[in-house]
This record gives sequence, structure tokens and C-alpha cells, in this order.
Amino acid sequence: MNPVEALREIGFLLERSRSDTHRVKAYRKAADTVAAMSPEQREEHQREHSWPKVTGIGPKTAAVITQAMAGDVPEYLQKLRDEASPLAVGGGSIRELIKGDLHTHSTWSDGGSPVEEMMLTAQRLGHAYCAITDHSPRLTVARGLTADRLREQMELTGDLNSAMAPFRVLQGIEVDILEDGGLDQEDALLGELDVVVASVHSKLRSDSETMTHRMVGAIANPRVNILGHCTGRLIEGERGLRPESTFDAEVVFEACRSFDVAVEINSRPERRDPPTRLLQLAIEMGCLFSIDTDAHAPGQLEFVAYGCERAEQLGLDPDRIITTWPVDRLLAWCAKR
Repeated sequence: MNPVEALREIGFLLERSRSDTHRVKAYRKAADTVAAMSPEQREEHQREHSWPKVTGIGPKTAAVITQAMAGDVPEYLQKLRDEASPLAVGGGSIRELIKGDLHTHSTWSDGGSPVEEMMLTAQRLGHAYCAITDHSPRLTVARGLTADRLREQMELTGDLNSAMAPFRVLQGIEVDILEDGGLDQEDALLGELDVVVASVHSKLRSDSETMTHRMVGAIANPRVNILGHCTGRLIEGERGLRPESTFDAEVVFEACRSFDVAVEINSRPERRDPPTRLLQLAIEMGCLFSIDTDAHAPGQLEFVAYGCERAEQLGLDPDRIITTWPVDRLLAWCAKR
């Protein structure tokens, strides 16, 4: 078995099960280390039993590499495969219709894997398309992309599109909604992207009137296609808990309906945003939706199952979910704004 593939599959399965970040990084670092070696170097380490002496490889990752190089499925990988189970109880009927993911992150901002690996994983999961939506410049803690860096990323995604066809790599952004309702990126550059997700990441405890005006200002902007994680809440996880932002949900969702902006069903387990009562309201008001993972690592791309489960439980018509649409229909809808 290819040791690089074995290590990366372990990383994927650990991410999928929401394992400790440091454990995941150890396997991904070991995979990168082995990937950089020539076949001759790998054979030499295998022959000399010297894998534990290599910088970036520890006892556990060395055992995986040794077993893979010997032609076996590593014991730890097999254990994780055997333990893997469906992430959600329901949602299967909608999951079968999902064709893509429109909110993911890479090492260009605060994600843990390169764009290439995120897209290859999305393809392996059966998606027909996937958007990379790294953060905008104001979010410095997440290494948000300046206009120049975003243009560099656009060159990369263009090359990936050629290499991965017919799979479509969509160029997007998760753009910060500024306090005045503006967007944190050059308007003309936003116009060159396939999809724009707009989210609030600062001053989440503003009063309801302030937050409502802020969100509606962004929704009305013709560059915006999706309103990301609308309440900003955190309900579990290592980042701690965070209450919902307060805003007039009827006004915000009516703006989404009127301006043809999809409400994101954020599938991250620590977000589950919007909360059920708000998701039900948005459904009743006739909004469109985008079931996205907000994945920051390849294994998190399977979190889509959580969003599908919620949508199915509330009886959401799949045709109102833009991530069930074929890519040509999706891109035409995004462009018409």
C-alpha cells in the first residue's frame, strides 16, 4: 500500500471523527515527509528500519509507513476504517442529490490542507464541483487573502480546473461583512469570482438593529450569493461556546428571498447554523439554501451529512438547495446577480 495514501487516509478519518487537531497534523506531516522522498530513499529507510529517525515521523506514523511499505494495510488504518460509521442518522435522500460544496478553506487562509487536496477529496466523495472560499483580508487572524493573494489563488484554481475536468473547481471567497454592511474585498475582483459567501466575523454582540442593517446591507449587494453562518453561534467544540447574534430574522430572510441570496445551512457540528427555529422560519419564508461544510480540512468535507439530515427533517424541497443543482445552473444563478 502507498504509505502516503495510508497516512492521508488516517488523517481524513481522524478529521471526520473530529479527533484532536495535533494528532491529525502528525499524520499529515508524516505524509508530506514521505511524499518528498524518492523511491530509493523510501526503500533505504524500509530496509534499514530507520523510519523513526526521520524528522517529522514518530513511532506511530513509522509503524504505519513500515506496514504500508511491506504491502499490508496498516493496522491503525484498518482499525479506523472498521470504526467509521455514518455521521448522520437521516438525510440520505438529500445527500444523494448534493452535487457540490460552496464553503471550504485551505492553507491559503486558516485551513489545514492545500487547495489541491481539498478538491481531490471533494471529487472522491462524489461531488461534481467544489468552491474554495478562503477568508478576506480583514480577518488577519485567519490569514485572510489580500487582493493580490486572491488573484494568485485564482491562477491556481484555473490550472486545477484544467487538470481535474470534468470536475469543476470554483473560485470563491468568504468575504467579511463590514460594520457598515460593505464587503471586505475589491468590488471588481468579487465580480470575477464564481461564488461569494458573505459572513459576519466581528462585533457579533451588536444590538439587533445594528446587526440587521449590517446584514441586509451585504445581502443587497449584487456580488453576494450566500449568507454564511448567520447567527455566528458556537454550541460545542474546542473553541468554546458563543451565543447567537441578535437580528430581526424576518427582515434578514426577507432580504435573502427578495435579493435571491441563499441562506447557508452550515454543517459544522459546532455551528449547526441557523438554529432549527430560524431554519424553519427561512423555509417558511421561501428562501433558497446552500448546504455547506465550512470545511477546514479534507475529512470535514463529509460534514455535509449533518446539514442534509437537518434539511430532510424539516421537509426542505431539494430543489431549493442550490448545492443540489448542476454546475451550469448554479453558475448562471450566481452570475445573474
